[in-house]
Amino acid sequence: MPIHPTQQRSTGSGERSGVQQAEATLMEHYPRLVRLAYLVLPPSLGRHRRVLAAHAAVQRALPRARKAPEAPAPAHVPAQNRGAAHGPPPEGAGPEYVRLRLRVLRTALAHERRPRWWPGGLAAPAALRPSLPAVWGLRLFPRAGGASELALDQALAAVPAAVRAAFALRQLEELDEPAVQALLVRAGAPDAAEAVRAAGHLGGADRAAAGSLLRSGEFDPCVLQTRPSDLLRRRHRVRAVSVAAALCAVAGVVSLAAVGTPGAAPTGRGVPSGYAPALDPAALSRTAAGQWADTSRVDFTAWPARGDRADDPALLGRALRTWGGAATGVEVSSTPGTLTVPPAQPPQLLYAGEVDGAAVVLFHDRGVRVVRYAEPLSGPGRPALDFARTDDADVTTGAAVVVSRSGNRARFLLAPWISQTTTRDLLAPDSPARALRVASDGVTAAVPRPSPGVLCDAWPVLQLRSSERIVENHAFLLTDLGDLAPVHLTFTPKPVGGAPARQPREATGTPALLAWARTACSLATLRGSGVRAVNNWEFAEQRLPEVGAPARWLCTRADTWQGPGRVLVQFLAPGGSPTAPGTVVAEERDTARCSRFGQHVLAGTHWRAPSGKWYVLAAGSRAVSRIEASGAVHGAAGGRTLAVRAPRDAPVELTARLEEGGSLTAVGRTGPGTTG
Repeated sequence: MPIHPTQQRSTGSGERSGVQQAEATLMEHYPRLVRLAYLVLPPSLGRHRRVLAAHAAVQRALPRARKAPEAPAPAHVPAQNRGAAHGPPPEGAGPEYVRLRLRVLRTALAHERRPRWWPGGLAAPAALRPSLPAVWGLRLFPRAGGASELALDQALAAVPAAVRAAFALRQLEELDEPAVQALLVRAGAPDAAEAVRAAGHLGGADRAAAGSLLRSGEFDPCVLQTRPSDLLRRRHRVRAVSVAAALCAVAGVVSLAAVGTPGAAPTGRGVPSGYAPALDPAALSRTAAGQWADTSRVDFTAWPARGDRADDPALLGRALRTWGGAATGVEVSSTPGTLTVPPAQPPQLLYAGEVDGAAVVLFHDRGVRVVRYAEPLSGPGRPALDFARTDDADVTTGAAVVVSRSGNRARFLLAPWISQTTTRDLLAPDSPARALRVASDGVTAAVPRPSPGVLCDAWPVLQLRSSERIVENHAFLLTDLGDLAPVHLTFTPKPVGGAPARQPREATGTPALLAWARTACSLATLRGSGVRAVNNWEFAEQRLPEVGAPARWLCTRADTWQGPGRVLVQFLAPGGSPTAPGTVVAEERDTARCSRFGQHVLAGTHWRAPSGKWYVLAAGSRAVSRIEASGAVHGAAGGRTLAVRAPRDAPVELTARLEEGGSLTAVGRTGPGTTG
């Protein structure tokens, strides 16, 4: 749904020529300016309001006739930068673009400079004057990106608007740092120099990749998707207004006899009329059986409809009516951040059949979520309705869905592109994978689930291999953490010499399996939290004092379907069993650490040597050049590791310096003691 401003017919003559030129420039560079405004505006606005505010900021940047020219560069802009106070225009643009860009920046930055008396959640009055565009009855949002785009969006949300502006100007406008600083000063940004420095730490070392992500659909407010607003809430508001108006009318004619009723009371629960077309079994979307091999979009949209009751209109009708809210006594569950409202358009049928004593129906709601309906075939059990987010699923995260859970076992419906299905135990890394039977309709045999109790003596996972027909012939691991969609497990090896930063890979090799053997039990803390993927990153190795044996440091990052991530830093002491669980020494939620856009990490723990002496140990990722300890203990060491004598549980603050400049604080607090 591309959105551009309506071209206005210019009128007037000589005195309007400058405005006409500005309008022509705005039209030519409109998508570029709106993207810039969208990136600078606070994410707390929400994607819908942020999109509208970005378009309003650009459309209001058009100057009025007889408008005074821009003021000269302020005196505190360094003399060598005054010539570039606006920053050079992009190739093919002129000075009018530069002036428009400055006005857009000023408006976008103003959204974080509201006075104290202004209501919370709103921007400054000057930035939110009533203006077009306005939208009623629809929610607008850019196309969702992948894990990398989500991580970048999360990193941008954690910094001030001036830092976001500096990052966007460097990546999208390709300005150098002095020009960015001068432009931010002119736009009224506080502490422009610090904003430029902070922006240099966003996006990691691969600046070209970061710029490419900023140009992706995730950050394009001109190519949008739409969804209806909350139809039920809107209807309730309209009814409330109607009732209030009716009461006022009755009060105004109280001396007259009542001649009618204000409305009919509902006779019972039913499918809301606005959703009825989407809840018609005959309107269900069905994908052809072989389409998955002939499409560039390999996700749930490529799944065909399977199951021996896929043509049972009665079952499908009951499932859809239950989803529409017409049934009572239904057990409903959803992963965090998943809407449970009825579909806005007919969903896609994935499966309908009988599994483990229940009739099960699986729907896919147009790239947003998977919905599972189950009703008992006999007995007094109640129907169940489960919702899970699946936006931007891919070959791995869209490879399986839980179709049934019974006791401590589960069955999965597999994607049509899965060519080989096996299972393995993460706590037995030396044991080979075992074949798993799959029925003709894609449902697997029952698979043991990871134990929910304290005892963690096994961690079963699926090891799947994709078909060569989609040029993705590789094996990968999935584990059941209690949601409909199993979780993709990956591994990032430790850095080697001066080689570039290594990227996550499938956790099927020997180093990955050995690492997961010692950290798999920590996955139990992630159950039911809407996790999409978990990566084990071995970011450092440290020789321990007194013994000289190497210990390993791992950052286990869980990315959710919502976007926010959670990290656990685990210390793997040497010796003992190859499956001895590591010690979780630090934890942090809603963070970009240990992702593509948070590549620097520092952590520490207390450790007791075999001699009985206690130490504070610390380690950092590949860009750390020096680590310092303060508090109850003072010490420092060049390089990526630190070991200093300290009393047990002594409070210690850890900081690190990075090779390219800047500092780094430790994840959480220095962790609990471990024994060598």
